[in-house]
Amino acid sequence: MQTVYDWSTMIVFAGLVVLFLQRSQGEARDQLWHYLVAAIGCAATNYIGNEGYDLVAIAAGGATLAFIFVVLRPLDSFHN
Repeated sequence: MQTVYDWSTMIVFAGLVVLFLQRSQGEARDQLWHYLVAAIGCAATNYIGNEGYDLVAIAAGGATLAFIFVVLRPLDSFHN
């Protein structure tokens, strides 16, 4: 845990785990592979950023966050 990529991807991944656990209690809204795609996006962002490709890592992180917000919709419960 030495770089900003380590911390930021860990925070996103922890939020993803909490979302998965919260949604696993009710009726199935999401597919399991959606969470796998988001987790791989976090891992790829961390790896690319730690290798020194900052712009690519920022783009990958943004794409991962966009995927989470568009596909998994974590904020939908606030609107209901």
